[in-house]
Amino acid sequence: MTSNTDNRQDGPGPVLSRISASTSEEDVLCPTPPLPPGPDSQYERIGGQTGTSFLQTLIHLLKGNIGTGLLGLPLAVRNAGLVLGPLSLFAMGIIAVHCMNLLVTCSHHLSVKLNKPFLDYGDAVQYGMENVSWLRRHSIWGRRIVNVFLIITQLGFCCVYFVFLSDNVKQVVEASNGTTVNCHNNQTAVAVPSFDSRLYMLCFLPAVILLVFTRNLKYLAPLSLVANLAMCTSLVLIYFFCFTNIPNHISLPKVGHAKDYPLFFGTAIFAFEGIGVVLPLENKMQKPQSFNMVLYLGMGIVTFLYISLGTIGYITFGEAIGGSVTLNLPNCWMYQIVKLLYCFGIYITFALQFYVPAEIMIPPVLSRVSERWKLPVDLLIRTGLVVFTCVLAILIPQLDLVISLVGSISSSFLALIFPPLLQILTYHNEGLSPWVIIKNTLISVIGFIGFITGTYISITEIIKRNGRHDNLDVTFFQVQ
Repeated sequence: MTSNTDNRQDGPGPVLSRISASTSEEDVLCPTPPLPPGPDSQYERIGGQTGTSFLQTLIHLLKGNIGTGLLGLPLAVRNAGLVLGPLSLFAMGIIAVHCMNLLVTCSHHLSVKLNKPFLDYGDAVQYGMENVSWLRRHSIWGRRIVNVFLIITQLGFCCVYFVFLSDNVKQVVEASNGTTVNCHNNQTAVAVPSFDSRLYMLCFLPAVILLVFTRNLKYLAPLSLVANLAMCTSLVLIYFFCFTNIPNHISLPKVGHAKDYPLFFGTAIFAFEGIGVVLPLENKMQKPQSFNMVLYLGMGIVTFLYISLGTIGYITFGEAIGGSVTLNLPNCWMYQIVKLLYCFGIYITFALQFYVPAEIMIPPVLSRVSERWKLPVDLLIRTGLVVFTCVLAILIPQLDLVISLVGSISSSFLALIFPPLLQILTYHNEGLSPWVIIKNTLISVIGFIGFITGTYISITEIIKRNGRHDNLDVTFFQVQ
């Protein structure tokens, strides 16, 4: 391992301060070595003159929030309704940005109070709990709980990636006979016989294992750049198709069924996945005092993209919208290439998302084995984690339900529940306004209700769909 991962003996704290919960390429691929805190400025703790510019930080914030969750939002809007869905996304965007700001504010306050140059998410929760006397003895559990949810979130992303890759590549293969250059009238004449999507996951498994064997992600920097360009190009073409194919008459429900709203919540909170990139990016800015402007501008753009694609995607494809809007694109070569380009981007992103749980879970194990066995054990654990995510994806091959389940279980805690509680803990002895306590408690309660209902409905729908799948006698090895 290079110097990027040589500090394993320090535990997960220093690692997380560099990589974040939702993996920013800038943090993982190009880490900036920490410098001592300056005596004249509490802000220029690490970034200083060698940090990232306003524009660079904005780009990394956008990349940290735009992924597969964006493509699933049209279905989320269908679950909530054509009017209620966009309004809910707007409200959730405001709350998500507020929670990100709370996390940054609390981190600043605690780092100054403790005279530390930087606090990651786990540090902030741990030291926040130390402000409360009856929680002080158990403060280490704050860090551990955050790490658990980081692992669940990142491995959940990896499960989603397996399902996304298999669904899109399977569709491209099946439609290959009828793929034309005409994007307006290109019904597939004869579908190519294809295997169940879960067999596609097994086909991707060796390639993904080889990818995560790259322990120093700097070697993936060129591919990561290409992947970002591919995903950006694909997204532009998806918008183009949706805007140019909006039907003349729209008769879609303005408010969806109440039982489907928890599915909307899970997918939407999954999409707002970037709270983990906030602290590392703010800390690396040349002028961190400008980060609030970056945060509001970047998340404003993200929220606009979420609302716009979710709405026009649902309007364009109606009730037939799939778990990813790419699955509704026509079978002409241009949009088949769009699917493959996005799949390439997701494949490379798998390594970035996998880096976080790997760096939390692997170092404690390697510290207990001899130098001779470190590399084999490292590769074995990486292989086991990838196989684990693949098995979970095989067990739940429904893209929309996997996204909703991951969002409900883990993203709700990291994005909505923990930050308001952290502010209460951080300012526990500093005269926090009762209205602030009520507001924060309300946000956390909303997040917890979303966690309970979203998880329950997602699991219920998974069981129901799997039962329907069995009734149709579609077996794992059946050729369609």
